[in-house]
Amino acid sequence: MRAVVTGGAGFLGSHLSERLLSDGWAVVCLDNLSTGRRANVAGFVSAPGFEFREHDVTRPIAVDGGVDAVFHLASPASPPDYLKMPIETLDAGSAGTRNALDLARLQNARFVLASTSEVYGDPLVHPQTEDYAGNVHPLGPRSVYDEAKRFAEAMTAAFRRHHGVDTRIVRIFNTFGPRMRPDDGRVVSNFVVQALKGEPLTVYGDGEQTRSFCYVSDLIEGIVKLAGAPRSDALARPFNIGNPRERTVKDLAERVLRLTGSASPIERRELPRDDPKRRCPDITRARAELGWQPRVDIDDGLERTIDFFRQFLA
Repeated sequence: MRAVVTGGAGFLGSHLSERLLSDGWAVVCLDNLSTGRRANVAGFVSAPGFEFREHDVTRPIAVDGGVDAVFHLASPASPPDYLKMPIETLDAGSAGTRNALDLARLQNARFVLASTSEVYGDPLVHPQTEDYAGNVHPLGPRSVYDEAKRFAEAMTAAFRRHHGVDTRIVRIFNTFGPRMRPDDGRVVSNFVVQALKGEPLTVYGDGEQTRSFCYVSDLIEGIVKLAGAPRSDALARPFNIGNPRERTVKDLAERVLRLTGSASPIERRELPRDDPKRRCPDITRARAELGWQPRVDIDDGLERTIDFFRQFLA
């Protein structure tokens, strides 16, 4: 089996590439390195069956030989990245998704889109089910990411209906673990790096907004299970993959301080515009149809993440 992973040198893409290699797949990793890093694939870049190509998915994708699956993960995914690269983010969700789908169609390959919980916007339904249409501000600053992924889902669904491509859509909720960038602006990496440096932990708003934190190995297991399930009409629907245990940002900050032993203070800042107040997945569909649920306890996952950043900063 041979897979193409777009964004394969990113945080999630590198973990997915490594997992596929360990399962016996050959992997073609595509990344333009705008947010991905060669260091993320350094541990397996010489592995048999692995190929790295520096490529921007907004250009057509050509791969010699057969391809069995296309995993489309290429996109800036953290707020500082997509706010800094708004046009590139929209391009990755539109032209990039079209090019990845074209490759899957020409190769008669299975296609897996990495979408996001951001398609729900600042949700008015809680917890979020896959049938909820969302509450996205189409002109807000975060919309470049939210709408790019919503468009990518629409394009994926159209290719399934019109071309008969075997497509899967995974809506990814907050995920953390090793290989996150220290400057990517996500809340876990922010808190861990600030705590290890002895800097104030920046909590936006009152810290009572909630997120659901899933360790990266659990997330990758969910993607692999979704990709490997036999084709059926039920799999045309999106799947939430995330941890249904809802936690406040304040609770996360206190956990990081305890696990790092840091004496850093907590510093309050103004909540950014359109920042979701609550975010929690309903994973009933993933449990029932994929037999998937997260296994890694948050403290165990944080300890592994803290160990990674200790070594990285050293």
